[in-house]
Amino acid sequence: MNPVRLLTIAGSDSGGGAGIQADLKTFCSLGCYGMSVICALTAQNTMGVKGIFPVPESFVSDQIDAVLEDIGADAVKIGMLHEPAIVQTVVDRLRFFGVSRIVADPVMVSETGSRLLQPEAIDALQRLLFPLAAVITPNRFEAAVLLGMDAHQLIDAGPSHLRGACIALAKSGAGGVLLKGGHAANTETASDLLYIPAEDRFACFDTPRIATRNTHGTGCTLSSAIAAFLGMGFPLVEAVAKAKAFVQQAIEAAADLRIGKGSGPLAHCALENPM
Repeated sequence: MNPVRLLTIAGSDSGGGAGIQADLKTFCSLGCYGMSVICALTAQNTMGVKGIFPVPESFVSDQIDAVLEDIGADAVKIGMLHEPAIVQTVVDRLRFFGVSRIVADPVMVSETGSRLLQPEAIDALQRLLFPLAAVITPNRFEAAVLLGMDAHQLIDAGPSHLRGACIALAKSGAGGVLLKGGHAANTETASDLLYIPAEDRFACFDTPRIATRNTHGTGCTLSSAIAAFLGMGFPLVEAVAKAKAFVQQAIEAAADLRIGKGSGPLAHCALENPM
């Protein structure tokens, strides 16, 4: 049997904890065949991002064409798209190849607080990319930016306000909205809220918080795991549930690791039975 083919279109993390590197580790851990299109190079480690070098949009296009015209993809995860021109290029090529099962993670700020997205690219994400996505996966900071809200309005928000935020984000045309709760004020539980507008349906996914500094790349890992399970043919709710469980295992396995001096990575490849 041929493996599930997964493509990540994102930025490279030289420290190995997030971005393309986290995505490929996730794909491999879940038994899938991973491919990559690098949209930006970053010089970063567990302490922060020291620099960003965008890849020209023509070469981003060349990478996408090279992969999809030969190998194809059962699902695509999209992460850091640094510039509006890159967003447009990615959307144009995905439309050309008729790609479905797209998971869009609107990466805006790194775990250490470095801005990864030009302000002009935010509008391009919402207008061009989100309508193609099976699901978008913003954290609460990113959701606040997309909705033009103060971040604290979502950090401390109750259930009704979170549902309202999901409904507002779904107006972009995305097939689903997964509002992540890793940055919420709740210190005991990490609660992610999924909204499927076509069914007017909500699903909540709760996991206990783990006391660890090693959370770098958690969002990248979650979105790439969702893409993996969608590529395997699971419906969205089940794909999110399985991805959330995988991330929880990867955090638990990394809880006591000491890689770098700052926010360390997850243990993607240390799981004996990832699912």
